[in-house]
Amino acid sequence: MSGNLLIEIGVEELPAIPLLKILDNIKKSWGEILKEYRLNSSYNFEYTPRRLTLISSDFPLKQSDETVEFFGPPLNIAYKDGNPTNAALGFAKKCGVDLKQIKTAKKGNSEVLYYKKELIGKDSKDVLQEMLNKWLASMNFGKMMRWGDLDKEFIRPIRWIVALLDNEIVNIELFNVKSSDITRVHRMSNKPQVKVTFENYENILKDGGVTLKDSKRKEKVLSDIENIEKDYNLEVQKDNALLNEVVAITENPKALLGSFDEKFLKLPPEVIITSMKEHQRYFPVFKDGKLTNKFVVVSNALTKVYSKIIEGNQRVLRPRLEDALFFYNNDLKRGLKIDGLEKVQFIDGLGSLKDKIDRERKIVEFLFKLYKDKLIKETNRDENELKELLNEAITLAKADLMSEMVYEFTELQGLMGYYYAKALGKDSLVANAIKEQYMPLGDNSPLPSSLFSAIIAMAIKLDTFVGLFSVGKIPTGSKDPFALRRAVNGIIKTVLNYDLNFNINLVLENLSNLYKEYDKNRLKEFIYDRIYKLADANASVVSAVLSTGESDINKIFKKIEALNSIVKSSEFKKLATTFKRVANISKDIDLNSDLNVDSSLFEKEEEKILYEKFNEIKSKTYNGYLEKLQALFSLKDILDNYFDNVLVNANDAEIRKNRQNQIALIYKEFKNIADIKEITV
Repeated sequence: MSGNLLIEIGVEELPAIPLLKILDNIKKSWGEILKEYRLNSSYNFEYTPRRLTLISSDFPLKQSDETVEFFGPPLNIAYKDGNPTNAALGFAKKCGVDLKQIKTAKKGNSEVLYYKKELIGKDSKDVLQEMLNKWLASMNFGKMMRWGDLDKEFIRPIRWIVALLDNEIVNIELFNVKSSDITRVHRMSNKPQVKVTFENYENILKDGGVTLKDSKRKEKVLSDIENIEKDYNLEVQKDNALLNEVVAITENPKALLGSFDEKFLKLPPEVIITSMKEHQRYFPVFKDGKLTNKFVVVSNALTKVYSKIIEGNQRVLRPRLEDALFFYNNDLKRGLKIDGLEKVQFIDGLGSLKDKIDRERKIVEFLFKLYKDKLIKETNRDENELKELLNEAITLAKADLMSEMVYEFTELQGLMGYYYAKALGKDSLVANAIKEQYMPLGDNSPLPSSLFSAIIAMAIKLDTFVGLFSVGKIPTGSKDPFALRRAVNGIIKTVLNYDLNFNINLVLENLSNLYKEYDKNRLKEFIYDRIYKLADANASVVSAVLSTGESDINKIFKKIEALNSIVKSSEFKKLATTFKRVANISKDIDLNSDLNVDSSLFEKEEEKILYEKFNEIKSKTYNGYLEKLQALFSLKDILDNYFDNVLVNANDAEIRKNRQNQIALIYKEFKNIADIKEITV
């Protein structure tokens, strides 16, 4: 038999971010507890900032009966010289019975200790207290609190509990609060405490100004915003994270349009948006793609007159924007300077931020030498001018860390440097490079918009990555506190996007004098691991390319792409058989030795045909690795015919050597791109 279960844990207002982080776990945890207690049933989990609710219309009134079997150690381990060992005593303890009650059974080929227990189901109301204790204990919000004289913790104080099973109150006590059939509705309701039943629970809340389902609260906010956009011909930036947050802190949401003084539009848009979103949870408003002096606030009030709420929010926002404008003007007066960065430590062992900038300057100089021609062509600037601009960009990239604005809004570092650089008349290349110095920020984030910016971004990442490796700050397992995997991913993606030659060995060799001695091989392995993760190819294809010793990232990916397109084809399994044979024949031959082939020693026509076709393929110029691989793989039929009619390991040593060299030359030509023996399909 089953019934209707309603559990509501009433709390003081829950903080949105910790709650949103574990919402899925809260729901999942109750399902696991139902299974553990043999009370499997469907249920809905709902929440508002003041309640965590479980609703089930098919909740079993009693646990199911269950037979549990326990298999213990074999008899020869359970008993020694007729006396029970610790293994036997431990098994009896696990079963919760005296050893005399333990029997034996056959398991596989062994006689083992055995116990069967009949679990008689309890009434579900008798286990609900224990289940709810476990449920609340499973909620890991992070920072918890205590209240009163309690020694237990929860995210916020519990103030009431509703526990009804078929509308009868189930006796529950949590944190010294006893259950009842009384819920609490909106704080501004004229009747904040109301008696409920399972059937009228949601309607009682609705009448009391509480929308229980977060999906409906979200719909209400979005509907209000849509109406504002239509009525005022505006565009509201509907940030999904902010939307989820306002839904989590409201029970009766109402989106309202407010405004601020137009003078604040002098500030960079990101400053205004950050101030509104981070501190006030306001949605920024645009018109024709430009930020306006409007904002949308989501109220939780239970009222029909919202004018005072709008006025209050406008009043709260004004001093924040006044502060921001004051900071902005002060920073412009000071200008972009790095004075003071020598006192800001970067990482223990790597000096200050000024030391980091000094290293980055040298890295920029090195990268400029590599990409000078490409950069001159892209920018149409001369070499000396570009040198100066790159030096200025890398020097000023962290200058805004000393600004008042970034001290207040740390997430705007780099972006504020861009705005200050523009306001101070710096070259657009410099300003944009400062803004884009951390790009890409994630897997699908934009890359630097120019090669100039890319050089700055790569230099910063290289110094961070190599520097941290040199002082032993190496990621282990899933831990990567300094985001070094993201840094390497960013370098790789930038190299590929701008089609840059980036020889890992050459780069590390040229940067080595900037850091303490470190294990370069370990660092290379870290980079290669990133290549495996980023390459859209079978892992064996990546291995085939890397095993050739290729260390230029751009070439590595081009070779992987070319080889993978062939490996993915339906014909490759047939190709693989032939060319694995080529690799096996060549495995003991030194490919760096003089692989001379003397055509005068040919005894078979097949040797001559293969020789001429291979030389023809080798002498051609190809448009990329794919075209060359296709040409090499086109030798399949000729090679199959060769192997059918020519004995490679001939009795005559000179002929044998000549034939082996002929095959080894083909393998060597493949190995200029990839080692075919590494490929598995």
